[in-house]
Amino acid sequence: MNTPEALQSSFLPADLPADLVDAIVIGGGAAGLSGALMLARSRRSVVVIDSGTPRNAPAEGIHGLLGNEGTPPAEYLARGRAEVQQYGGIIVAGEVTASRSAEPSADGDLRFTVTLTDGQELTARCLLVATGLRDELPEIPGLAAHWGRGLVHCPFCHGWEVRDEPIGIIATRPASIHQALMFRQLSDDITVFTHGFEPDQDARELCAARGIRLVETGIQEIVAAADGGIAGVRLIDGELVSRTVLVAATVMHPRLDGLEELGLTVEEVPGGMGEKVSTGFAGTTEVPGVWVAGNAADPSAQVGASAAGGALSGGHLNGMLVMADAAEARAARISA
Repeated sequence: MNTPEALQSSFLPADLPADLVDAIVIGGGAAGLSGALMLARSRRSVVVIDSGTPRNAPAEGIHGLLGNEGTPPAEYLARGRAEVQQYGGIIVAGEVTASRSAEPSADGDLRFTVTLTDGQELTARCLLVATGLRDELPEIPGLAAHWGRGLVHCPFCHGWEVRDEPIGIIATRPASIHQALMFRQLSDDITVFTHGFEPDQDARELCAARGIRLVETGIQEIVAAADGGIAGVRLIDGELVSRTVLVAATVMHPRLDGLEELGLTVEEVPGGMGEKVSTGFAGTTEVPGVWVAGNAADPSAQVGASAAGGALSGGHLNGMLVMADAAEARAARISA
């Protein structure tokens, strides 16, 4: 049976390579696989550690990615794994519990060791961190159960699919008003529920101009429909405001579990959006030998942008290894 799940289980080796590899990619999403593809096609030994928990797993399809419109995320990733493997890349199912800089080699090259949950270890010359991020939802009873289906966050990822629906915006910060205006482009039935957020006069005027209703009574819970979808928003005064789609701006945090010892710098994202790993050109970091790509470095990146970022990081990483290899060969020639 050629399902995405069958494809995934068919080529995830159980054991890690015993020898030093050029690069470990931590994270098997669009960014990690694209970086691994660039490395494998450059004849680098590369191992991808894939936890199998992509952020977009609840979504029915990928949107806004040319040539892959509507492709189920699991199918897209299964194809990506196969493409990496056909060039010699190795995909390993697992999660990293620890990572550290190992003792440099005799020629001064950097070394990194990662440990998986099953105790296996792998050492590489470089790391590409593409672990994505974790979304923190507003704490409203019944809300989280609808994440990725009736509860969405991005008009570009989900807007077309919820067009003309009665949409509710859970407003937690000023950016929520912009979110409401974005979804107003897709539906003329928009209600903003202020949840711990007081809109200023400008926000009120903009909402009024676009026919967006403001509800400032507190939220008690999200009520589910009989079919498992959303029936509406129950306010603390008992009123049920009928909605079939809800939108919430999450607070985003890079997934760095098991990577604490690397000492990556994390910075706040403007507008209360959360945090991201600080990176320079092509995903370089302040930690020599470590690159970061995808949503961990750019929380707003969709699948296409994440894939592009991973490819750029993979190419840049290979270029740095090329120079290190050349320097080592020159030193060996001089000493011969």
